[in-house]
Amino acid sequence: MAQVELRGVCKSFGKTEVIRNVELEINKGEFVVFVGPSGCGKSTLLRLIAGLETLSEGDIVIADKAVSDLPPSKRGIAMVFQSYALYPHMTVYHNMAFSLDLQGFSKKEIKERVEAAAKILQMEELLDRRPAALSGGQRQRVAIGRAIVRNPDVFLFDEPLSNLDAALRHDTRVEIARLHNQLGATTIYVTHDQVEAMTLADKIVVLKDGEVMQVGAPMDLFNMPANEFVAGFLGSPKMNFFEGTLTDIAKDQSTAGFQGADFKTNGIRLVSTDKTIGDNVRIGIRPQHLYINPNGTIEGTVTIIERLGTETIIELNATDGTLFRFVSSEGSNLEIGQTVKFGFETGKAHLF
Repeated sequence: MAQVELRGVCKSFGKTEVIRNVELEINKGEFVVFVGPSGCGKSTLLRLIAGLETLSEGDIVIADKAVSDLPPSKRGIAMVFQSYALYPHMTVYHNMAFSLDLQGFSKKEIKERVEAAAKILQMEELLDRRPAALSGGQRQRVAIGRAIVRNPDVFLFDEPLSNLDAALRHDTRVEIARLHNQLGATTIYVTHDQVEAMTLADKIVVLKDGEVMQVGAPMDLFNMPANEFVAGFLGSPKMNFFEGTLTDIAKDQSTAGFQGADFKTNGIRLVSTDKTIGDNVRIGIRPQHLYINPNGTIEGTVTIIERLGTETIIELNATDGTLFRFVSSEGSNLEIGQTVKFGFETGKAHLF
């Protein structure tokens, strides 16, 4: 049974519609990530669930209870913000205990909850410190601990790693994943970082302009994108796209042929099933699915080489002017200005 349900959720600010008819079910214990570019509405959607924004239309249900008209404190949620929002004059212990104290919990129960959360987050030794004496990563752990002590039905995270440097982002991301595995709590997490989405989520919700583009498991979205936006947004480096036309369509409309400026191919997954032969389409091929082949069909001239140690990213210019990338897991001996031919895995390409 769904722990959180969004039913026809819409939100407008004046005449500007920022969330459009979102229908979504989040099951108990799932880790769901809202991902998309800046301005797509993911944080607004999270704030609607939290009760920090009012709905324009639709309903929100949490733990079988309609919460659309309830204040945040009555929704059974706990939220971790991008800003740590810690009280500077309070110790870590009192920052974590503050909300429980306001709710009238006994000192004994507050102590038990705070110490249990501190143990989970491995920060028992930090309880007597003030926020000024903590690193950025430690402050974020306190903010997470403050949410844990409330024992909510649903955890909400609004870009919690944005203020951390790259190394701390990785470490804290691992901590959040471990925490979810340990607590098994329903979690909704907002980020613009597709790496965070792919590594943390049980289920990803990709948003664009306030609309849900696709919902599914990370690798399902990566391997079977429902549209060109999802295909281009998930994956690093981004998927390559080449312009061309449809040359034929299979009877079941699952695959089709493609004719580009410099190459022709068949048996490619057809995403846009409303297309007909002769229509303009774009073939999408991930940089990781290209391979060097002297008899290959895609030709390009090397313009940029990025050696990252574990992989090499090579940017090329196709003969029709299209820029595309190739990723090699091995060291590459290609040089800038060199012309290279590539083959690709047709079973992993897509027509949009």
